[in-house]
Amino acid sequence: MMLGRTANGLYWMFRYIERAENIARLVDAGVRMSLTRATREDVDWDGVLQSAGVRDEFSEGRIGSAEAIDYLLRDIENHSSVMSCIDHARNNARMVRTALTRETWEATNECWIELKQLLARRLKPDDLPEVIDTIKRRAGLMRGAFHGSMLRNAIYNFARIGTFIERADNTSRILDVKYYVLLPAISQVGSSLDNVQWESILRSVSAHRSYRWVYDGEVKPANIADFLILNGQMPRSLAYSYEKICSNLDYLAVDHGERLAAHDTADEIRKSLQSTDIGAIMDQGLHEFLEDFVSRTNRLSQEISDGYRFYSK
Repeated sequence: MMLGRTANGLYWMFRYIERAENIARLVDAGVRMSLTRATREDVDWDGVLQSAGVRDEFSEGRIGSAEAIDYLLRDIENHSSVMSCIDHARNNARMVRTALTRETWEATNECWIELKQLLARRLKPDDLPEVIDTIKRRAGLMRGAFHGSMLRNAIYNFARIGTFIERADNTSRILDVKYYVLLPAISQVGSSLDNVQWESILRSVSAHRSYRWVYDGEVKPANIADFLILNGQMPRSLAYSYEKICSNLDYLAVDHGERLAAHDTADEIRKSLQSTDIGAIMDQGLHEFLEDFVSRTNRLSQEISDGYRFYSK
C-alpha cells in the first residue's frame, strides 16, 4: 500500500497546480470585467478576491486592480497566489520525486523556474496577457507530461482526485460569487453589463465557446448555472468533476481491497447532482446549494486525508 505521505504529496501537488491555473483565469476574468466599467473597478476585484477565497486576508484599504493582481499572482504571503501555489506544487513534487516520471518532474521544475523569473517584480499592464497565457500553458504542460507518462495506478488516482476536488471547489465558488457579489444592482440583471460579466465567468473556466455550442449562443444565467453545475460533458463542471473523483476513488478501492467513508460521501454527492435539475436548484436557492456543495466537498477532502492516512509516516 502506498505510504500516506506519498499519497498526500501527490494529492496536494495536483491541487496546487489546478489552483494556480484557476487563479490566473480569475485574474483574466477580473481584467475583462474591469474594462466594462468607467468607474468603481474595486467592486470587480472585491468579487475576484472573494472567488479566490482570499478577500479576508487582503489587507489593502482600497481594492485597485494593480494591488489585487499583484496579490493574486505574486505575493508569497498569500498562500493561494500563483507563485505560492507553484512553490507548493514543486515542493510536493520533490517530496514524491521517486513516484514521478522524469517528464513530470521536469515540466514542474521548468514551470517553477519560468514563473520565478516572470513574477520576480510587479507586472506592467501590457505584460499581463502574456504572463496569464504562460501560467495556463505551463499548467497544461505539467498535466500533459503526467497524463502521457504515468502508469494508471494509485499514484495517478491520487493526483486526479486532487485535481478534480480543486476544480469542483473553484467552479462552485466562482458561480456563488457571481450571483452575490459581482452583479452591482438587481436593476442590472439581464442588462448588457450582466451579460458581459457572465461571459467573463465562462471565459474564466474555459467554457465560453463550448457554452455557445450547447445553448446556441444565448447567454442566460440559469443556462450558465446548468452548464457549470450539471453538464457531464463540460470538463470544469461539478458533475464532470465528481464523475472523475468517483471513478478514481473506485480504482483505489479495488487496489486497496476496501471502501472507506470517502467513497460513500463522493457517491452521495455524485448521485445528488445526477438526480436534480437546474429548476430545483434555483428553487432551493443557488447560493444555498453551492454553499452546501462546498461544505460537502471539504468534508470529502478530509475523509480522503483521514482514510488514506495522508500524514502517516
